[in-house]
Amino acid sequence: MTAEIISIGTELLLGHIVNTNTAFLSRKLAEAGIDLFNTSVVGDNSKRLACALNLALTRADVIITTGGLGPTVDDITIETIADLTGKPLVQNKMVRKCLENYFKFKRLKMPETTMRQTYTPKGVRCVRNKVGTAPGLIAEWKNKVIICLPGPPRELEPMFSADILPFLKNRSKNSCVIKSRTIKITGLPESVVNNMVKGLLEMKPPTTVGIYSKPGQVELKIMSKAGNEKTAAAAIGRIEKKIRARLKNFIFGCDEQTLEGALGNILIKEKLTIAIAESCTGGLLADRITDVSGSSKYFIMGLVAYSNVVKENILGISGGILKKNGAVSREVALEMARRIKLLAGADIGVGITGIAGPGGGTNTKSVGLVYISIVTKKKKMVKELLFKGSREEIKFQATQVALDLVRRLFY
Repeated sequence: MTAEIISIGTELLLGHIVNTNTAFLSRKLAEAGIDLFNTSVVGDNSKRLACALNLALTRADVIITTGGLGPTVDDITIETIADLTGKPLVQNKMVRKCLENYFKFKRLKMPETTMRQTYTPKGVRCVRNKVGTAPGLIAEWKNKVIICLPGPPRELEPMFSADILPFLKNRSKNSCVIKSRTIKITGLPESVVNNMVKGLLEMKPPTTVGIYSKPGQVELKIMSKAGNEKTAAAAIGRIEKKIRARLKNFIFGCDEQTLEGALGNILIKEKLTIAIAESCTGGLLADRITDVSGSSKYFIMGLVAYSNVVKENILGISGGILKKNGAVSREVALEMARRIKLLAGADIGVGITGIAGPGGGTNTKSVGLVYISIVTKKKKMVKELLFKGSREEIKFQATQVALDLVRRLFY
């Protein structure tokens, strides 16, 4: 079975919205062994959408559209599908009931314009939207399938996973599946990771390995195509074992796991607590740590000590140290880590100070200079780093290194 995705929305063409739906659908189709050969984006224009649909119908078994199912006049997907298939629009009682219940639950009066969404091409299957108002549609026409999904990812993703994907799997004649595993690495540049796994990157299908660079980390994606999930998983497992043997503790997790999540697991296992004093990262490190469910078990305190007054009066750092070395220095980073550890009564103290830019650099201390300190009962350390990129990128990279430095205390 072959598929094609058509994303609908002028806002996508103008770059006002990032098209994450195509990436999501592409991954899910690949996992199901359904070949995706083409994707396209069209604006809110019936003629151009009809052209895109007609072209897709000549080369794909399943066409998936995203967007254009709302109640406004620029939502033209349903009318275009009706014209294309020659099926009249009729009111769907199930859709109307769902919409009435939706607005009743929200304690809102249903707008008259919303009634547009209750009309669907005659004979199509409607898929309930459990998050929003626009129903999904499955239209079978001339041995082809046209599937229409709402544009908002929070509506599209659960609808596709729960209803559309099982439908496609039942319909598909493909006798294969594609599984993948993403291995996440930090502390090494892409070029070094590339050299360490070079032979694996040259593997040919059905099992392959790809390398991808992201801010503060490198990812290795293993993909395997096989007749069943067990065989594909076994092939991935063999390659993953080789990767782990080569990269060892530079690997912090896989698939959806984050570095902050991996560190959280360690701190829970070791029954340790952590406190943070940040300057240039502005609370980003504390934010990342507390994004993890259950972080209250190990995270005690975070302080954004942005000014020297706070560093001196709240943290208790000597004014002499600040004057002699400057706020961005090894000495101050160490004092920030030591003082926050004492203030919070934590097992681990982290201090970060630096220049995130784009201004603030000097001849001796350039933009991107960051000092990160870790203090425990038995260890004190300060690391000097120089990052490149935008303000946001420098802040993120600093927190990535800080998380990894704490993680490495246990290896």
